[in-house]
Amino acid sequence: QLVESGGGLVQPGGSLRLSCTSSGRTLDYYAIGWFRQAPGKEREKVGCISSSDDTTHYADSVKGRFTISRDNAKNTVYLQMNSLKPEDTAVYYCAARESWKVRYDYWGQGTQVTVSS
Repeated sequence: QLVESGGGLVQPGGSLRLSCTSSGRTLDYYAIGWFRQAPGKEREKVGCISSSDDTTHYADSVKGRFTISRDNAKNTVYLQMNSLKPEDTAVYYCAARESWKVRYDYWGQGTQVTVSS
């Protein structure tokens, strides 16, 4: 239902932009969250963007380095990642929820981000 793209291998200090799209849902109707999961670790919420006014929130671990934005014309939500660190290595997922819900009901398959020299 959701499809992430843009992952890959990048050196420490580099940047990547992940995209989250859907062919079956209009994403501006939903709050979108970005999550990540590294091997052996629990899934972590990286940040989110609201459906109402595009308010964003970020985990402390990425604040100031990652930015979430929307392009409604392209039905796409982006996660811009700058100043990447090896500890950012993980599978990144986008997820969607209706604004009145707490749980994210719709998930993508994930995209691998590896930060290594």
